[in-house]
Amino acid sequence: MPSSEGPPPLSRTRTGSATTDPVDLATTKPHSLHQAIYARREEYTRPHRIRVKVGTWNVAACPGTDKDLASWFVDGKGIDTALATLHLNRNGAIEGGSDGEEGVHILGGDKIGLYVLGLQEVVDLNTASQYVSRVYAGDQGVTQKWKTALDAALPQGYKLVASEQMTGLLLLIYASPEVAPTISNVSTVSVGTGLLGYMGNKGAVVTRIILGESTRLVFVNCHLASGIEGTYNERRIWDVGQILGRARFKPVSFAGVSEDYEEKIGDEDFAFWFGDLNFRLDGLPGDDIRHLLMLHTKGEYGAPRPKFRRDNSLEGEPVIVHADKSSDAGDETNDDKSTTTHSTGYTKSTDYDSDSDLDALPDPDDFLPDPHDDPTSLQATLDSLLPHDQLTRLIKQKKLFNDGWHEGPISFLPSYKYDVGTVGLFDSSEKRRAPSWCDRILYRTRKDKEAYDKKIKDAEDARKKDEEMKARGIDQAGDDDEVLFDYDPDNDGDDDHTPDVSRLEYDEYDEGEEGDNQHDRDDWVDRIRQDIYTSHQRITSSDHKPIISIFTLNYDAVVPDLKAKVHAEVAWELDRAENEGRPSLTVVNDSRDIRGPGRPGGSQDSAEELVDFGEVRFLQKQSATLTLANTGRVACTFSFVEKPSPAKEDGPNPPPWLKTSFISSEPAVDDSQLPDLGKEVTLEPGETVRARLEVDINHVEQARVFNSGNDRLEEVLILRVTDGRDHFIPVRGVWMPTCIGRSIDELIRVPEGGLRKFVHSLTEKNGGKVMSVPEEMDAHCAAPRELFKLTEALEAVTERVLADEQMLEEYKVPRASGWPFEQDTWRVTDKSLRASRAADLIDALDVGMAHIVDAFPAEVPAIERLETVAEVLEFFLRGLTDGIITTSLWSRIEQVSLVSLGQGATAASKIPPQETAYEDDKGTILDILSTAPNHNISFWFLTATLAKITTDLSPVTKSDLELLKSDTPVRLSMLNRRSLTAGLVKRNTSSGSAGQAMAAMAARQGKERSFAEVFGELVCRAPVQKGIKDKERKAVEEKQRAVLELFLRRRGD
Repeated sequence: MPSSEGPPPLSRTRTGSATTDPVDLATTKPHSLHQAIYARREEYTRPHRIRVKVGTWNVAACPGTDKDLASWFVDGKGIDTALATLHLNRNGAIEGGSDGEEGVHILGGDKIGLYVLGLQEVVDLNTASQYVSRVYAGDQGVTQKWKTALDAALPQGYKLVASEQMTGLLLLIYASPEVAPTISNVSTVSVGTGLLGYMGNKGAVVTRIILGESTRLVFVNCHLASGIEGTYNERRIWDVGQILGRARFKPVSFAGVSEDYEEKIGDEDFAFWFGDLNFRLDGLPGDDIRHLLMLHTKGEYGAPRPKFRRDNSLEGEPVIVHADKSSDAGDETNDDKSTTTHSTGYTKSTDYDSDSDLDALPDPDDFLPDPHDDPTSLQATLDSLLPHDQLTRLIKQKKLFNDGWHEGPISFLPSYKYDVGTVGLFDSSEKRRAPSWCDRILYRTRKDKEAYDKKIKDAEDARKKDEEMKARGIDQAGDDDEVLFDYDPDNDGDDDHTPDVSRLEYDEYDEGEEGDNQHDRDDWVDRIRQDIYTSHQRITSSDHKPIISIFTLNYDAVVPDLKAKVHAEVAWELDRAENEGRPSLTVVNDSRDIRGPGRPGGSQDSAEELVDFGEVRFLQKQSATLTLANTGRVACTFSFVEKPSPAKEDGPNPPPWLKTSFISSEPAVDDSQLPDLGKEVTLEPGETVRARLEVDINHVEQARVFNSGNDRLEEVLILRVTDGRDHFIPVRGVWMPTCIGRSIDELIRVPEGGLRKFVHSLTEKNGGKVMSVPEEMDAHCAAPRELFKLTEALEAVTERVLADEQMLEEYKVPRASGWPFEQDTWRVTDKSLRASRAADLIDALDVGMAHIVDAFPAEVPAIERLETVAEVLEFFLRGLTDGIITTSLWSRIEQVSLVSLGQGATAASKIPPQETAYEDDKGTILDILSTAPNHNISFWFLTATLAKITTDLSPVTKSDLELLKSDTPVRLSMLNRRSLTAGLVKRNTSSGSAGQAMAAMAARQGKERSFAEVFGELVCRAPVQKGIKDKERKAVEEKQRAVLELFLRRRGD
């Protein structure tokens, strides 16, 4: 570091209150790698010290000010020891003597690690044209002028760290060759608070840098609103609030890892606020201030002074004067070790870093009185003026800069306003502005900010506690014998071990608090020291005097090799702790070795969690289980992620083919009977549960999708573990093609041997891709073989049922009108049993079994067989994509008039249609169907079979028909009408064989109607109309039923 000859090392206590204690990685979550490494920063950082010189100057756009920059800012010249209390005997930031041309100068050159310069009014904004052209954009030529001047003044090797201009504000930061490589994350922002609250004629430029990867420094160069009246104070307070609120820095980034938030003023380790704050002296006449200070500058105040010579004398005006060095020679004693000046009278050892012999202390009589105690001194006059300083008063009133900010003791003349070109002549213009300390430098540490925050929090807690006690009536403790103490929030609560945070607020002028702002006092342990705070009175090129301050900072800088080692250790430890602290779930496939037919072994390259269901058939439910065990140290909560289904435009989505649930891990005879534990399960360490996976394709829409090859039985289940690692469980199966969900045009092209074998051969030819039966193939039959087999089985099983009823006395056939096609009439109520039998029957159809009834086990009764065949027939018809009566055929049927259905002229006469009308309507419908021969044949086979089943299950003998025809007209109308009302009424009034005939006919008509209601919608495909009303929908359904009933009625048997 460049500061090898500086003051002795400061305390190595860390900045602020950030903890350095080890972090328990096993119990801290979430805990980032960056935070964990930072917690061990003592292992990879080493203490460093740096001097920071901060200078601020309002150059008032005066020419030649850039030429003075080297002399005062870098070389430290322009100090007048007669016009400032510098404590030369104890200030290591001051070099040189008072003899010769150079005199006393402030530390500079290569002894400064960081130069920070804040300039104001670098451009002239007095004219409207200049204001408009510069308020919106900085003048790069001006910035370059000042950079060139500072580059030339600084020692070789210093590098520019930051440069930012906002209109008249300019901030330049340079670092020494040793410091520059350790600076990173430079972020600069401009905050305009001028015209309209946003223009750049007033405001601040703010820069944040990080030193040694560990220490954040923030520099604020500001120019606040001008004016002496109280209203301008409010505007300046508003300006400061805007700067604090709007200044945001880029997120810090190290090694490619960025923080996820922007930093602001207050997040840093050290902050420096400087510039033309424009606070004035009020409450005193300006002329009195000028006169009083001029007495000191001329040496006419108080005790006799050494002789002076006048410089730049103006007629009728007092001028600042310089002490004549020749006249001072006799008053000064110089040797190699000490220097005595007339301005302070202190003796000082110039060897700041040397260890003095404590026994060889000087005689107290050799020291002059403290200038603060001398009423005739300049310092005493300054002390009397400072209580009138607006900034000092506002800080005391806690209106701004009261949150930990400090300012060094002011021991120099006001910095504003002087006549340009003079050393100390205050404003002699017509306005005669009162001298004021407009230009200031404030600073704050993280510890200061945190102490202020703690003080505010403690005060708020005390207030709440006081209000709570008052609400409980404890504020009158003396009146209650049961109360053991009386709490006073203003006086109580201070413990001896708690630091006095009130001392954090600097107030030089309160009696008995002198020096509380000094951070190098014995009872204050911090890492910053202000070595000097003064002005350069002999710089005359502007109406403001430059203000300078030098700070010594102790900070920790990162050693890259040590940090890399810690990084590796922390990464490993953090990974281990994270794994131990996170929920851990182990998944075991209970049936991963069980493969379906045709899938032996499975792939050993897949994960053990793979669930392979093998061959999957329509209506054949399959299930598998996974055992889930909490093998971690903490509770584990998990659930399956539900995937949304894409919306379909032509109807509702079919149900998902794969279902998941959680069941108990306790053994059970039938897992399907175990209760579902819900969508989300939480296990304590060591507990287990099972996940049940079920494949159940029981919807014709599902069958259509898989038959066409548009979807496959492949899925990846996501088992989401809260705060843990997700498990991805692949599930697959092989779809077995089926006749359910296909069209008549496909099925008539299937050759002998079964549809499944035929589709497999097509798939092999198509490179393994499942496909539908091509339309260009030749037809092998007039109607689907599956329909022939189902109708044949329906007739055969019905005959067997009736035969069993005749042979077995206890065997009774259900007489419900809808049996065997209505579900609520079935004898078998076990859904899983029915589905299993139906799946076997469908499988027999798909493999081409000649007699599908052979698929039933021998012990299955004929009645239950008939119900299964009826159910499969319904599945088959519902699954036909085009239907037996297609949409186009149905549209044509709806356009014709059918007399038997109550349409045409006969309907208006309300005369029951004759038998010939029924035959004519049937002929009309068959003529329409004849245009689609395959559908016509299918329709004829189906309706003929249903009519025969109706006749067999509800017989009406010829004698019954003759009896009904020869009876009254009412009975004749019953024979011809579809309504059963008249017949049921007459049944109660008839006797003998006539009543039995009527009952038989009523049963026949009831079954015809019930069958027609079931098959009307299955056979006829009406156009799908969105937004159709219920009344219109019911009318369509009624006509579909009537068309089917027309072909089911038999009156000649």
